[in-house]
This record gives sequence, C-alpha cells and structure tokens, in this order.
Amino acid sequence: MLDYAQARRLMVDCQLRTFDVNDVAVLDAFDTVPRERFVPPGREDFAYIDQTLTFDTGEDGIRAMPAPMLLARLIQALKIRPGTRALDVGTGYGYGAAMLRQLGAEVVALESDPDLIAAARERLGDTVDLVQGALTAPAKGGPFDAILVEGRVEVRPQALLDQLRDDGRLVCVLGPHRNAKATLFVRAGDAFGARPLFDASLPVLKSFATEPGFAF
Repeated sequence: MLDYAQARRLMVDCQLRTFDVNDVAVLDAFDTVPRERFVPPGREDFAYIDQTLTFDTGEDGIRAMPAPMLLARLIQALKIRPGTRALDVGTGYGYGAAMLRQLGAEVVALESDPDLIAAARERLGDTVDLVQGALTAPAKGGPFDAILVEGRVEVRPQALLDQLRDDGRLVCVLGPHRNAKATLFVRAGDAFGARPLFDASLPVLKSFATEPGFAF
C-alpha cells in the first residue's frame, strides 16, 4: 500500500520546490492536506503524480484536479493570508478549496455539477461554503480578495473579474489549448492588469470556452 505521507513529502520536495514554489506557507499547506482524499474514487494511488487528473462530469464537460506544481504556483500568485476572502471556481472534489482554507482563507467554492458538490461536501464538511450554480454567475459572499479558477478559460473571464475587490487577484490558465498561459489579473478600480506567469494547460471550462467557428 502506498505511503501517502511519504508521497506527499516527495511531492513537495521534488515537484513544488523545483518549480519555483518558495512560499513557506504554501509548501506547508501542500505537505499537510491529504491530496488522496480529493481524487475520484479508485484513483488514490495517482494523487501525487505530477500530472493533472481529469474527470468527466457529463453535461458540464471535463473537470480537472490541476497537477500539484501548477496548482501551487497559481495559489502562490494569489498571496493568500489569514482572513482572505477567496472564491474557488470549478472546485471539483474540493482540493483547491481545501488548500485555500488551509492557508487561512474564508472560502466560497463554486461548482455547477450537483454530484461534485455532494462529493466535495463529504470531503470538506462545513470548512468551506459550497455553492452549486453556473460558474459565470455572481457568487454569494463577494466581492473577493482572491479568485482561483480550476480550469482553462479561452476568453477573458470578465464575469469573475467583476467579483474582485479593488487590488483583488485572480489566477487562471488563459488561452487556446496549445498557447495557454497561467495568468494573473489584478484589479485597480475599474481596470484589470494581466500578467502571464508561465506556460500551462488544463481542460477548458465550458462556461468560458469560445464559440466554435465555421471551418471551410
């Protein structure tokens, strides 16, 4: 049987530390939260590989549990501190939300799939405010200091950006599949600065996909 505690330590030392994750609180959080509890049932032994785990929700498309080093870099860019009001979009089984909570954030986790909401509730209990609804809809509890998007967006996520406080930060994977980049948005009044962080890829969230064009 896999020693999950040892696998978690190896994940931190061999994946996160070597991918410019240097925030001590983030490293400690990833070393504390049992990732194997948040994967699809039967895939626990794959929890600590350095790959994104995907699962099909049916009507709502593919959801993803981002690879540890990708998720850690995204969360690090949010600069979470105790008391940060955070929104986790496309929470899936709830691992990203659990990480934000471990860092001291007050977390609202948004998911459109009812089965995933039920699965996340089993894993998170009442530590996170779980909300079922459209990923583009305004979430209760906003505006937010930090927004984590657990999927790729092909269009500027304006519906989410509008839920940020002034100086609030949003991280996502933005762009078409082969040219996507982890991107940080920061709000300044009614303006939003955007900065690409590194190349990255995740399955697209249907709510933030471009309309297919005509092919000739």
